Amino acid sequence: MTVLITGMAGFIGYHLAEALLARGERVVGIDDLNAYYDPALKQARLDRLDARHGAAFTFHRLDFADDAALAAALKGIEIDRIAHLGAQAGVRYSLENPRAYVRSNLVGHVNLLELARERRVRHLVYASSSSVYGANEKQPFSVQDRVDHPVSLYAATKKADELMSETYAHLYRISQTGLRFFTVYGPWGRPDMAMWIFTKAILEGRPIPVFNHGRMQRDFTYIDDIIAGVIAALDNPPPDDSALKPGGSKAPHRIYNIGNNRPEQLGTMIDLIEAACGRPAIRDYRDMQPGDVPATYADIDAIAGDLGFAPTTSLAEGVPRFVEWYRGYNAG
Repeated sequence: MTVLITGMAGFIGYHLAEALLARGERVVGIDDLNAYYDPALKQARLDRLDARHGAAFTFHRLDFADDAALAAALKGIEIDRIAHLGAQAGVRYSLENPRAYVRSNLVGHVNLLELARERRVRHLVYASSSSVYGANEKQPFSVQDRVDHPVSLYAATKKADELMSETYAHLYRISQTGLRFFTVYGPWGRPDMAMWIFTKAILEGRPIPVFNHGRMQRDFTYIDDIIAGVIAALDNPPPDDSALKPGGSKAPHRIYNIGNNRPEQLGTMIDLIEAACGRPAIRDYRDMQPGDVPATYADIDAIAGDLGFAPTTSLAEGVPRFVEWYRGYNAG
């Protein structure tokens, strides 16, 4: 059977496609290759998948917020599971272009819910975000915590996605799992993320912006650990048994944190990038940005207990791997 991956040319989508194809799954991918960040990086990911797996996957360039285009592309294709990873990403960009988030993250999410309903797919796994916790001061963040006060539109759209999924699980008994990702990093990562921005600036001898004067903590999670968790979720649909599930639903709908369960100081990450690059950073200390939060920390008891999720990659291991990949990718 076939797995549909939205956002397949994106960071997590690419790695998930690689892992599923490597274990013999058939994959259909969707992505619009928009210009939020360099489309050449997205195309390079697709080219690598094509070179390694060829006919085992099919790719459609389209905007999944366009329901007619989505239906036309998938006509006649039998879909077993959906990994809905596509979205308009980025907290800061949501301050500049809110309509992009409404279209992709709200309209697009409903389109995937409707597809799951019409096709009666076995499981829909979708990307939520640690951003839904807003300025939550309780740590670690638990899926049982209330998340009623988002501090960015991006976070608000992800919370709305969870609510819409709960409604579809209740009304149509569609098995769904929402994954709240915590600061994902690694090879083939995104240029708008701090690790890429800092590595590029350090190698070029330019200052790096260090917000909140460095008083920031993030639960950095390496991409291989994330993919292990996504696949474990994809392979294990929640049962429709009226039992209470992580996130509070009695419908077949679970919500999990998926993080490293170990917050690190921003300065520690910078130190590790400096060591991997072999040169010091020029640190430009700044105030906190609107929509940002000082710390994230994932309570992963629920996903560990249900699915055996256990991240194994420390920041000290992951950062040099990213820097090595970055240098190789940009060598040409």
